[in-house]
Amino acid sequence: MEQLNDCSTPESLLRSRRSASAKAMGEPGPTPGQLNDILEMAVRVPDHGKLTPWRFILIEGDARRALGEQAAARYHELYPDHGEEMLAAQRGNFLRAPVVLTVVSTAREHVKIPIWEQQLSAGALCHNILLAATALGVGCQWISGWHAYDAPFLRILGLEEHETAAGFLYMGTPTEPLSDRPRPDPQALLTRWSRD
Repeated sequence: MEQLNDCSTPESLLRSRRSASAKAMGEPGPTPGQLNDILEMAVRVPDHGKLTPWRFILIEGDARRALGEQAAARYHELYPDHGEEMLAAQRGNFLRAPVVLTVVSTAREHVKIPIWEQQLSAGALCHNILLAATALGVGCQWISGWHAYDAPFLRILGLEEHETAAGFLYMGTPTEPLSDRPRPDPQALLTRWSRD
């Protein structure tokens, strides 16, 4: 298997980073030491007010299958007309990678720090996880899906009413070469402000 990304220098890492596909991940997942390193790097994000407006939920081992059963049951409540094929897909959703890390945004009303800034910090945390995993040679993909937006499922996962899921980070070993997508030309997105 080819190296995931060019991690020879920080610049090459940022220029080459690609997500691995959760649909094409296998064992092994990150070691406990790698996961600890990923989390230590992840928390080095902007955090206006030092609120730590996020937390993690780790889904691994047999817990992935148990959560998949819960997801299938909830999906059936939402879409009772969908058949067994879709329910089987929901059962297997969290089994696609050896490790699934949920990033939870714990943003709350604050006298100085808007909720939006707290949520942006959680998004930055997800991106730091992608970068940290990539730097350590671990395949990683950031996914949301219906699970991230369905309040009853989030209660099953253990989120409180004020919390939201910033995403699910699937981590493992890619079983096929990484693909890339066309990237936008940054100059085409750049506007220079002028007083005129």
